[in-house]
Amino acid sequence: MNLIAIETSTSYCSLAAAKGDRVVSRHILAGQRHAEIALDELLALLREADLKLEQVQGIAYGEGPGAFTGLRIACGMTQGLALARNVPVLGISTLLAVAEESGDANVLVCLDARMGEVYHGAYRKERDAWREVCAPGLCPPAALPLVEGQDWVGCGSGFQAYAAALGERLGERLAAVRADIFPTAAAILRLARPGFERGDGKPACMALPIYLRDKVALKTSERR
Repeated sequence: MNLIAIETSTSYCSLAAAKGDRVVSRHILAGQRHAEIALDELLALLREADLKLEQVQGIAYGEGPGAFTGLRIACGMTQGLALARNVPVLGISTLLAVAEESGDANVLVCLDARMGEVYHGAYRKERDAWREVCAPGLCPPAALPLVEGQDWVGCGSGFQAYAAALGERLGERLAAVRADIFPTAAAILRLARPGFERGDGKPACMALPIYLRDKVALKTSERR
């Protein structure tokens, strides 16, 4: 299938396109400029893949959790492009995308959620498919749910932002830490492809973000 994937939940603007089995991708450190550059970068990527929008058969996106504005950008782009082309969409968890991007088989994901908290999830790869060991959640590092085993690889920005607290909490459960792993569009595309091939794609209006947190910002009194 000809597919595209959009992931903007972190400081990276990550995009991928597949024309059949050939996949091209790019990751741009965008900071706060996702909305400015994402569409132009996607069109450039399609040219690199020798793929026209008219040929795209499905659009995958990072549904969250992650940065609120970034999630809305990915969902908005996905909805607009899918509506214009009348193609299905699939949302993929950014936490699962980190596990897929890592290349490891037992992955404990923690992404920096700011406000002293992390988005977390734990996944094991069995027979080329991911099994969710710990459901996605949001909590302070010191309250992270504990998983069984001592073969976990800790991945994601949370292990950089809260290295000491997570290290103390997890102890010998961690075999290694890879704090530089982030969710990529290429990983999202790989995860979404089987779903598209099964016909699991959803209407464009269903491209919605998953926040996990209802409260976006602290009040002035709370910041003090």
